[in-house]
Amino acid sequence: MERVLIVDDDPDIVRLVRYNLSHSGYDVQSAGSGREALELVERQPPDLVVLDVMLPDVDGLEVCRTLRQHASSKHIPILMLTARGEEIDRVVGFELGADDYVSKPFSPRELVLRVKSILRRSGTDRTDMMHIGKIQVFPDRRQCFVGTTLITLTAKEFDLLFELMKARGNVLTRETLMDRVWGYHGDATSRTLDTHVRRLREKLGTEGGHVETVRGVGYRLSEVLPSKTG
Repeated sequence: MERVLIVDDDPDIVRLVRYNLSHSGYDVQSAGSGREALELVERQPPDLVVLDVMLPDVDGLEVCRTLRQHASSKHIPILMLTARGEEIDRVVGFELGADDYVSKPFSPRELVLRVKSILRRSGTDRTDMMHIGKIQVFPDRRQCFVGTTLITLTAKEFDLLFELMKARGNVLTRETLMDRVWGYHGDATSRTLDTHVRRLREKLGTEGGHVETVRGVGYRLSEVLPSKTG
């Protein structure tokens, strides 16, 4: 399910947009300020941001600028949503990297259609980005980020993470992973897989818990980090 982040300090606007996007099949989050939006994007990057220009702390244009400056968020589509109607505001928004612009008052149906259109285009243009939690993987560039930090992985560690990403939460057996990453499998090489999983978790730091062991079967990437006990 594609995730949309609404950034607006007007609760009525947030409720309206959330209602219409949720009923169109999107997972919707919201932020009431620019700083909160930037924190949410770093923790769990959305597939699209609906961003109001007039915010109480960091304005929407500055949020847009900041998102475009970081490699981990520069590919996230941004739909500007504002009461301003002057052409200069739209021009500045586009120059900063906004993908589209809708002025208030707006038609909820039009907004949903704009969101669908942007995501459809970005799905074609951004085939090299996958994410879960703070982890973002760019297969075409063979890069991995945790938040805004570039993580250095070996070729096999990257291939392992990429295969788990592609599985979208489904369990991959040990044999499947050995075959896809190393081109062979068998009991004699299972320790190699376990070693690479351990090192991958260490390099992912606090996000390493997403790599979940399914005892007696294999591994998967879990959407939710395991809760801490004790």
